[in-house]
Amino acid sequence: MKLWGGRFEKSTDALVEDFHSSISFDQRLYKQDIQGSIAHARMLGEIGVLTSAEAQQIIEGLKGILTDIREGKIQFEIGAEDIHMNVEKLLTERVGTVGKKVHTGRSRNDQVALDLRLFLREEIDHTQELLITLLRTVLDLAKEHQETYMPGYTHLQKAQPISFAHHMMAYAQMFLRDSGRLKDTRQRLNVSPLGSGALAGTTFPLEREMVAQELGFDGITWNSLDGVSDRDFALEFLSAASILMMHLSRLCEELVLWSTGEFQFVIMDDGYSTGSSIMPQKKNPDVAELVRGKTGRVYGDLVALLTVMKGLPLAYNKDMQEDKEQVFDAVDTIQKSLLVVEPMLRTMKVNKKAMAEGAKGGFTNATDLADYLAKKNVPFREAHEIVGKLVLYCSKRGCGLEDLTLKEFQEHSDVFAEDLFESIGIEYCVRQRHIPGGPSPESVAQAILWTEHILEQFTGG
Repeated sequence: MKLWGGRFEKSTDALVEDFHSSISFDQRLYKQDIQGSIAHARMLGEIGVLTSAEAQQIIEGLKGILTDIREGKIQFEIGAEDIHMNVEKLLTERVGTVGKKVHTGRSRNDQVALDLRLFLREEIDHTQELLITLLRTVLDLAKEHQETYMPGYTHLQKAQPISFAHHMMAYAQMFLRDSGRLKDTRQRLNVSPLGSGALAGTTFPLEREMVAQELGFDGITWNSLDGVSDRDFALEFLSAASILMMHLSRLCEELVLWSTGEFQFVIMDDGYSTGSSIMPQKKNPDVAELVRGKTGRVYGDLVALLTVMKGLPLAYNKDMQEDKEQVFDAVDTIQKSLLVVEPMLRTMKVNKKAMAEGAKGGFTNATDLADYLAKKNVPFREAHEIVGKLVLYCSKRGCGLEDLTLKEFQEHSDVFAEDLFESIGIEYCVRQRHIPGGPSPESVAQAILWTEHILEQFTGG
């Protein structure tokens, strides 16, 4: 008989039994569910709803169930619907009638809200660890390549010369923001909803703060309706996860491009590449492509849960059972992606020569030539036009700005002097951009130190 079956005269239809049950996926919350039940039982013992002996009997029974689940000794039942009812049924079978008292003063509505918060808190911490490891690898690459020059792009057209370190530090800033978003999400979710009951609390004098403290929460929720119907914390996580996946996808897209024969900026390690079943020469960046592809499924998880929640009246509705699979999928996808992207980056080889050659082509020093004229009191718009005509002149002749003679420059403006050639050297172009946030080695070194400082604040040392 169902634990809730008192008012029913007829059994649940077999089709509904299967459709209704969530144990196939929410069994993943077994640890959190048992942790919450132990804290709840201990509190019930403290306030006298249970005797000390009853509370201890329940707690020991729950600990035994936790051990048996971990050791694979438990077979969950679809008929018990979900992880909460499965655990309670197992408890009652083991400790007898006293097990039926564990649910005093609570509902599955506040129970599942608690479990999901506990689960996400733990998974956010693990995701942060993986993200910080990736961020440190990005910083290591930046430290190594402060004088590895490459073209910077806009519209995927060569724009200005930068360093590979500067390029990687752009991703460092993205990942720092991702870490901050995860930290903020964790802070907001870290309040206990237990005690909200089904929607209106309970008449039992529960010590909600005691349970919250035992479970490591910063406080409690302050509205029972919101306590059971809030999934903002899950949506915030999915949003942060989607943005993080977007950053990983952008990085992977560049690695895919850079590893082509047209770019040859990087060579992917054999361990993070695959071959072709028909073309023996192929070395495909499948790992990067898969991360790029998996980004879409995390976006889908976010949109799915937003859609589930968008029209729900207060308080709990069965629709909200659909929250867990989205959260579980996003957690798994983002953690697996972080796990493979970090060593893929760490093991790839950077082709400094190809990057330097790339920086020389495409007139990446044109802006510096315009700046040269502007520093000699030529209005920038005039300088822009002069250099534009020089670029057109070179394009027609198949050469670069650095290939022209001083006489050719002076045919376009008599302001040009011998010192112009230094100002359009690729290394000089990068080194002169030494304002904070710029690509010069000094500026990049400053950015690395600043990033490491922020990282220490995030990680506590």
